[in-house]
Amino acid sequence: MKALLSGNEAIARGAYEAGIEVATGYPGTPSSEILQNVSTYKTIYSEWSVNEKVAMDAAAGAAYSGRRALVTTKQVGMNVLSDSLFYTAYTGLEAGLVVLTADDPGMFSSQNEQDNRHYAKLGKFPMLEPADSQECKDFIVRGIEISEQFDTPVVVRTTMRTSHSKSVVELGGDPAQAGDVGPFTRNMQKYNCMCLWSKKRHPILEQRLLDLAEFAETYPDNFISWGDRDLGIIASGVVYEYARQVFPKASFLKLGMVYPLPQKKIKEFADGVKKLLVIEELDPFIEEQVRAMGIDAIGKALFPPCDELLPQTLQRIARENGLLPPVEKTLPALDTPDLPGRSPVLCAGCPHRSTFYLLNKMKLPVAGDIGCYNLGTLPPFNAQHTMGSMGASIGVLHGMGKSGLPEPAVCTIGDGTFFHAGIPPLLNMVHNHGKGTVIIMDNRTTAMTGHQDHPGNNYTLMGKPTKEVDIETLVRALGVEKVMSVDAFDVKAMGQALKECTAYDGTAVLIAKGPCIFVSRNPQPAYNVDTDKCVACGTCAKAGCPATIKIDEVNPKTKMKKAGIDPVLCIGCDICRQICPTGAIRKPE
Repeated sequence: MKALLSGNEAIARGAYEAGIEVATGYPGTPSSEILQNVSTYKTIYSEWSVNEKVAMDAAAGAAYSGRRALVTTKQVGMNVLSDSLFYTAYTGLEAGLVVLTADDPGMFSSQNEQDNRHYAKLGKFPMLEPADSQECKDFIVRGIEISEQFDTPVVVRTTMRTSHSKSVVELGGDPAQAGDVGPFTRNMQKYNCMCLWSKKRHPILEQRLLDLAEFAETYPDNFISWGDRDLGIIASGVVYEYARQVFPKASFLKLGMVYPLPQKKIKEFADGVKKLLVIEELDPFIEEQVRAMGIDAIGKALFPPCDELLPQTLQRIARENGLLPPVEKTLPALDTPDLPGRSPVLCAGCPHRSTFYLLNKMKLPVAGDIGCYNLGTLPPFNAQHTMGSMGASIGVLHGMGKSGLPEPAVCTIGDGTFFHAGIPPLLNMVHNHGKGTVIIMDNRTTAMTGHQDHPGNNYTLMGKPTKEVDIETLVRALGVEKVMSVDAFDVKAMGQALKECTAYDGTAVLIAKGPCIFVSRNPQPAYNVDTDKCVACGTCAKAGCPATIKIDEVNPKTKMKKAGIDPVLCIGCDICRQICPTGAIRKPE
């Protein structure tokens, strides 16, 4: 049976066919859809963990207990879970364990462009890289097989293109039914990383890498396709597909396992071609290892380490350097210059709008975090001045407070991010007498990644009812004495709360409560503008709502266009009415 699947859908199918029984992760583009699809397979327990390290530890516990496990993350999430992943490389497992990292060349939704293949070399575990949806499915199955054969976690690396592109997949059969697990294995010298025992595991780890390198020589997804031997190309992942499109006559060594590399096969391939290219996203990870073998290869001298290496880019570089004749057929351009540019904006009805409108007016320094609210950085708000990693805003705010700034500082953090990584830094602020206002923007979901659940919700990924954590109660339990909860859609109340909290000499928390429009789905009738009262002052535009527009009617004195409201976009959140100085914006009758 065949199906048209995205890479992420195929990975979920692979988890099912591999007999994986426990799947954990934290949402983040381009990996978010994997667990959402895994949750449709009822033989697999799946959860959104509070962060990636927790997900990794839970998966390790399942694999130690004899259950095959999967962890999913985007590329920066590997930084969070790496501490736990590295200990599993030392301990090994009782059942297979695969970690899926979805990298983001081009930074479509990420704060950096890190290449997670380096983790394989650093942590000393094998890494596979699929090139299409079929391989996305198959490599999860093979990853489990390799994990159990060599007693090691296996990492599968995808990129945004392999995650989201669709292709035809040949489906496999249903997995064998899993039985009950036995008693937990009492093998402390293997599973307890006490230094005395862990030291004995290190030589095992090194021998395992040698064994895996031999295995890589016969691994079926590392293969040579001989063509024109004037040019040989080593590639992996989706870049292999791109390179085949641009260099259809060349010889290829396609690597499905990118660590450890099959050195004998690479030398055989290099000896069989006149010129050798290594084309890879992003860093010269393969190129450096090939050069270390004493093989002359061309890589990053031609193909840049930044951004995606799309077919159009490869073709341009190849022509500029004489690798393709100028008469070769030109690939269609990707750019669409006839389309107008559009800056990302907060959705109509977003509860974050009042906060950033007020922060802009108050001209406060703002440490920001990762989520929809990072759009507060952009016009018309210009009100979020830093952003680094999940939960960093509270720690940065603490440093700002300790630096002796002559003005009150605040930070913004969403409810999902607060549960992920905001609790420890807030506790640190309390313990170390920090000063500043933490604004927890509680919109009842993990919004930017696709509205996944978190501990502040009363349901799990699998749809089961659960205990809902009250953020205010939790914050008070951490020792915060100045805590205010305010309706985010009440501009006046939000403004008063900000004044009180920023005047407080210590750690203050302001919880701005208002559901994401895609969670509440309770729009009100669209508002309208009394053009006789509108003076075209532009105040409503400072709220940055896409439903607020300019109309043709102008103020005769200033010649400025008056305001209007798009009834298709407006959901009646009321913020524009509250800030209009002339009362021109009205609720519908």
